[in-house]
Amino acid sequence: MRIATGGVLHETSTYSSLPTTLDDFINDRGLYRGQEIMETFPGSNVCIGGFIDGAKKHGFELIPLLWTFAFPSGLIERKTYDGLLEEFLQRLKSEEDENGPVDGVLLDLHGAMVIDGIEDGDGHFISKVREYLGDDRPILVTPDMHGNHTPLRVQQATAILGYDTYPHIDMNERGQEAAALMVRIVQGEVKPVMTLKQIPLFWSTACQVTAHQPMKEVMDYAHEIESRPGILSVTVSTGFPWSDILDVGPSIIVVANDDQDLADKTAEEFSSWIWERRRRWYQLPFSVKDAIKQGQEIGKFPIILADHADNTGGGTAGDSTEILQTFLDLKLEKALILYIVDPEAIALAHQVGVGGIIETEIGGKSHTIQGPPVKMKAEVKALSEGKFKYDGPMYAGLTGSMGPSAWIQQDEISVVLVTAREQPFGPAFAKTLGIDCESMNYISVKSSAHFRASFEPFAGAIFNVEAKAIHTHDFAKLNHQRRKHDFYPVEIPYESAPEI
Repeated sequence: MRIATGGVLHETSTYSSLPTTLDDFINDRGLYRGQEIMETFPGSNVCIGGFIDGAKKHGFELIPLLWTFAFPSGLIERKTYDGLLEEFLQRLKSEEDENGPVDGVLLDLHGAMVIDGIEDGDGHFISKVREYLGDDRPILVTPDMHGNHTPLRVQQATAILGYDTYPHIDMNERGQEAAALMVRIVQGEVKPVMTLKQIPLFWSTACQVTAHQPMKEVMDYAHEIESRPGILSVTVSTGFPWSDILDVGPSIIVVANDDQDLADKTAEEFSSWIWERRRRWYQLPFSVKDAIKQGQEIGKFPIILADHADNTGGGTAGDSTEILQTFLDLKLEKALILYIVDPEAIALAHQVGVGGIIETEIGGKSHTIQGPPVKMKAEVKALSEGKFKYDGPMYAGLTGSMGPSAWIQQDEISVVLVTAREQPFGPAFAKTLGIDCESMNYISVKSSAHFRASFEPFAGAIFNVEAKAIHTHDFAKLNHQRRKHDFYPVEIPYESAPEI
C-alpha cells in the first residue's frame, strides 16, 4: 500500500493587515520536501508526525511530498499559494510517473486558510488533489479544531477527522487515527460517507478548553457518538471568527460507514444539542483590572492573564500594550509579559547589551487599535537569537525560533520581546533566557488557550481578558460582511437562548 502525504497549513485572519508570503512559510514552522519530512517529524506531536508513525505501525509506504506551515496572519498571497499547490501536485505526479500510482492521500491542513481571491483555501486544495486523483482513491484530512468547514470539503474529501483537544495535544494521535482509517478504506473494510452541519454562533475561546466544562461535555458527547455502531468519526469545530468569509463558524462533521442517513441524522442530533445549549458556549471576558483584582482576591499565584485579543496564534501583530501599561500603572511585583513583538526595541537591546539600559517606546507600532506605545526605561536582562526546543505537550519533539529576542525589566515588570509572531505555548523559550515562570506573581500571555497545556499545572488562577487589540472577542465589533447566517449572540440575542 502506497499513500502520499503533505499539506499547507495556515490559520488566516482577514482582519490582519500582514500578508502571508512564501518567506513566512519558509521561516515560520518551515517548508519541507520529500525525505526532509521523514527525517524531521517522526514521533512529533503534529499530524504529519502521526501519519509517519501510523504508516510504520500499519506497514504501508508513506510518500512524502511537501509540508509547510506559516504562523497565523493575513491573507496568503495568491502567487505563494499557487506555487505551493502546483509543487505539491507536481511532486505527486512525478512520484506516480516514476513508481506507479498511490492508493490514497493523507492531507495535513488547518481548516481556516484563506487566499487572496479564494475564501475556502482548504477546500480548494482538497478539490485540486481530488481532481488529480479521480473519484476512486481516498483523501483523508486532519484539520485543526478551529476550522471553518464548508460543503466543498465534505464533497471532495473521503473523510475529515479533526482534533479532539484544545489546547491541541492530540495532533499525532489524530494523524495515527487517519492512517489507520486509510488502511481500512483501501482494504475495503469501510466506505466512509460524511455530513456537515454548520452552527450559527460565536463560541467563546474560554469555553473551548476541552479538559474543563463546558467543553468537556461536548467532547464526551462526541466520543459517545463515536462508540455507536456504524459511526467512524465525529469532528467538532468551534470555528475561527476572525475570517470574514461566507462559511465562517462552528460545525459538526459526522463520518459514517456507508450509511448516509445515519450520518445525516447523527449530525442533526449533535448540532441541535449544541444549539439548544448555546448559552453554555458563550461568556464575556474579564477586563484587565477586574481579572487582576479577582486573582488577588483568590490569592493563588501566578495569576495568568490570557491576552486573547492579541493572540499571535490567531494572526494578530503581538504588540498590543494595554496589559503592559496596566502592569506599570499598578506597580505590580514579579510580573511578566510573554511576548511583545518589537524588532526595533530588540535591536536597541542588542546594541547596549546585557546589563545595559534602554529608554524607548515598547509595542503599539502595528496599528492604532493595538494601543499606544509604552515608554519604558528598562534593564536588558538577557539576549537571544531565539532558538529553543518545545518541551510539550504541544509540538513536543520539534525545535523553534522566536528570532532575535530580549528580556527587559523595569522595576519588577519583565517583558520578553520577540521577532517571531508565535504565541507562548509554554515556558520553554522563557527558560532559555533564565526566567522562572513558576516564581512569578503575574504572567500575561498573548494566547487564548494553548498556553494552558504547559502553564495550567502551576497556575494559581487563569483569566481570559479583553484588552484592546485587533482580535476582539466582542464579536459584534468584528462587523462581518460575508457570513451567510445571523449568529448568536450578535443578531440572535443572548436572551433568546434557553436556560439548560
